[in-house]
Amino acid sequence: MAAGDAPATLSELRTDMLEKLKEVTGVTAVNTIIARFLNQANQDLHLERWPWAERRATIRTFDPYTTGTVDVAITNLTTRRTVTGTTTAWNTTNSFGDANAQALMKMTLGASGMVHLISTVDSATQITLDTSTPFMGDTALDDAGYAIYQDDYAVASDFDDVVDMRFFDEDRKIQLVGPKEFYLAYARNSVRAAPKFATLIELGPSGSVSLRRRVVFGPAPDKQYIIPYRYYTTNLAVSSTGTAAANLSADTDEPIVPLRWRQALVYKALQLWYLSRQKNETMATFWHGEYTTLLLRARQAHGPADDRPIIRPRVGAYFEHARRPWTAPSRRLTTGSRWDQLGQ
Repeated sequence: MAAGDAPATLSELRTDMLEKLKEVTGVTAVNTIIARFLNQANQDLHLERWPWAERRATIRTFDPYTTGTVDVAITNLTTRRTVTGTTTAWNTTNSFGDANAQALMKMTLGASGMVHLISTVDSATQITLDTSTPFMGDTALDDAGYAIYQDDYAVASDFDDVVDMRFFDEDRKIQLVGPKEFYLAYARNSVRAAPKFATLIELGPSGSVSLRRRVVFGPAPDKQYIIPYRYYTTNLAVSSTGTAAANLSADTDEPIVPLRWRQALVYKALQLWYLSRQKNETMATFWHGEYTTLLLRARQAHGPADDRPIIRPRVGAYFEHARRPWTAPSRRLTTGSRWDQLGQ
């Protein structure tokens, strides 16, 4: 960049901060500390929800597989976990390239409404159930019907949170609710139909420290759907070649913050510097004020940073009722249009 341009890259933001600190440039240890503070600042800034952090993705649901019949013996725990199929093709892929049965999919057996979790797909005609969900029937299954389906799906790998806190999908047909409310309505989630509700869950790390966020649909999808959704990304930096990452690392990396607001990262990093390195609360407070002021201007420019619903009273009617003395014991509060309404 030209000498007089606004700082854009990690290197330029670091140099700008060093100049404000009157620190010597080129000291590796100091550069590392400042890079860490700038990354912390970038994460802090995105605790607010900003439009430049919005991304789009889609989920394609699976078509339940019910071809053939199954047998399950009840001799011991091993046989109760072993499902044998007749005229089944569990390890065959469909026209979308998806295997008809996969580990972690759900399975119902016979007339029972119990949901079993698939541990492994051993062949076209054999499935092993998870140890936590063996077949629990009192009699063995012989040529019984079954269904293999999926009700939870992985979200984008850089998924941080949904954009709309009320609906999961862009079409606003699938209402987003909390896990407790969801599982009260769909305890087993064995009924399959067009999804009407969704909730977000976390399976916990497996093989790495990465989170495994998933969305669960209720009812479970009864066929293949394309579900578009919007979310906030965890990738808050981008390389010179356009590769997204969670943190700034190379000197040429840039934060996803628009150029006009990137100075906020320097202000926040300066606050962190004075708090942790110099224990100077006066200077820390000064830079925090600069940071807050710039973010207020950013909110004004981009609108509300969050679209969650808020309560807005209808002022005239609200105060008309609020000032009126209570005279009739039988009078009740109302949720009609003359009282507070949910708006945004």
